[in-house]
Amino acid sequence: MSAPIIWVLIPFATGVLILFLLGERISPLIAGAVAASLAVVALILPIDTAMLLGTISVKIAPSIQFFGRTFALNTADRPLLAIIYGLAALWFFGTQASGTAHRFVSLGLMIVSLLTASIAVEPFLFAALLLNMAAMLVIPLLVPLYQRPGRGIIRFLIYQTLAMPFILFSGWMLAGVEASPGNIGSTAQAGVMLGLGFAFLLAVFPLYSWIPMLTEEASPYATGFLLWALPMFTAVFALGFLDRYAWLRESPQFSNAIRFAGALMAASGGIFASQQKHIGRIMGYASIVETGLVVLALGLASTEVVNIVFLLLVPRGLELAVWSLALSIIKRKAYSLQFSEIQGMARSHPAAAAGIILAHLSMAGFPLLAGFPPRTALWQELAGQSLATSFWAFLGLIGLLIAAFRTLAVFVMAEENKAWELNESWTQRVMLGLGALGLFVLGIFPQALQPFIASLPALFSRLSQ
Repeated sequence: MSAPIIWVLIPFATGVLILFLLGERISPLIAGAVAASLAVVALILPIDTAMLLGTISVKIAPSIQFFGRTFALNTADRPLLAIIYGLAALWFFGTQASGTAHRFVSLGLMIVSLLTASIAVEPFLFAALLLNMAAMLVIPLLVPLYQRPGRGIIRFLIYQTLAMPFILFSGWMLAGVEASPGNIGSTAQAGVMLGLGFAFLLAVFPLYSWIPMLTEEASPYATGFLLWALPMFTAVFALGFLDRYAWLRESPQFSNAIRFAGALMAASGGIFASQQKHIGRIMGYASIVETGLVVLALGLASTEVVNIVFLLLVPRGLELAVWSLALSIIKRKAYSLQFSEIQGMARSHPAAAAGIILAHLSMAGFPLLAGFPPRTALWQELAGQSLATSFWAFLGLIGLLIAAFRTLAVFVMAEENKAWELNESWTQRVMLGLGALGLFVLGIFPQALQPFIASLPALFSRLSQ
């Protein structure tokens, strides 16, 4: 048995079987159990080390050949695999509470397995192809059967597809730059091509117009899953580029460009969020701000880049899961999710309203919530490098905070004689309660992530030096 079979082939095959054989009631439990089991296996079983099970010796091989390409997962990848499949399990267990179709869990497992393969594939440039394949699978996840895709979905697919040739071509050029690093013209061209590729993948300003469109058109839960999964793996892919090519991480011009793009993304996303009257679009702009902070972290000239990036990415999965689940519950009552439709819903759906506000405040960096410690770490590093960049990024968080208070005001704006009710099901209340508890635990005890984060810099050893 090899590691890629366990963490790539098994979840993909499970997703296919769920799609064709299982019904809506049991499929979320099966998918969640499989993802949680893979997370536990990643924590406890070593890779490329013999183990004794009674009288039997078992060894998980680190690599496998497939169509002439090597897929390898080593011991250093285990914490990352545990984070990926642990967060995926959270999303799958919440599927039934969100009322999402059962194909979400099957396609979700296949998407996560393809994205995991993008980490494992060698040469690593082929990760761009696997990311594009995962983007293709997102389309049936977002578009119901017999329904035409909206503008946001079409624009998402176009941008993800355009990213692939830029990244592949830049990889070919980077090979030439390694051979002759003194060629300034080739270096600049490779940097521009690479920047354009990741701008499309990460939806850097002004290429993020599809995100608020998508949060308005598609299922909130499926959209939230997309906004967690693809940026997370793209950030890992970007860290691989920075780790592999010394001139990228040592170039002050390239670092300044990354920080500028991240600050512009965070500031514009927060400002636009503060002007919205649709809570689905607000979630989209909040995810844009969060991605902008990740891009900012990628541009830091610091040995703490890897730690800060993952400190931002892990709470993001929990925040978006709570937010999108609560949106899915409210959308059953107020289909448009406009402020005029959700007015006073804190009295009829208090658990869902509280989930939205807590997740929103966490992404705005409110103290005692999961988003506060990573933003503090980012500011500590960023303040010593560029105060102007810190200001614009902070402006984005202020915009998110304004949007959160506007949303809260609309939720509680009800008639005085309107009774308080609890219309969420017990499953929905349990999932939202656990998610809210997780937001407070990660905010008050951020050291809970230390066992997972501590060994991740080993994946990108040159960045941590």
